[in-house]
Amino acid sequence: MGWCEPSLDNHFLNHHIDIVRTSYKHWMDRDLAPSNVSGSDIARWFYHAPFVLLSHDTQPDPLFNYANLSAQKLFEMDWATFVATPSRLSAEPAVLEDRQKLLEEVAANGFIKNYRGIRITASGKRFWIEEAVVWNLFDRDGQYYGQAALFERWRWVD
Repeated sequence: MGWCEPSLDNHFLNHHIDIVRTSYKHWMDRDLAPSNVSGSDIARWFYHAPFVLLSHDTQPDPLFNYANLSAQKLFEMDWATFVATPSRLSAEPAVLEDRQKLLEEVAANGFIKNYRGIRITASGKRFWIEEAVVWNLFDRDGQYYGQAALFERWRWVD
């Protein structure tokens, strides 16, 4: 999609964050945003949040279409690089089959909680993601919009 990096000028992609939050609430029955953040500050809060929040689009080889600053730092990619990257490249070739099974399970069931898997940074560093939530995204018309992932815990592989 080639979106510009979240900023005041584009309201930190609040339309996209609204879809992420609404879909999360549908599957998890709770809001992603803390109760002390509201209105126009929510999308900015997510962009600067201390956890990793990512999403990818609906293409046959999905591209990332969102990565908050925590994700950009962890994966060692700036915004422009992230949104030009197929999400499959976040996993090493050796674990792509496991990643595909995860995505298929999410597609079939709507979400998965407590996912654990190995991912790779742009420079080749490997890390485990722990207790990730991955869920399907739907827009206000009920059209499939992609998938999102959130995790707070990761550890480097030696």
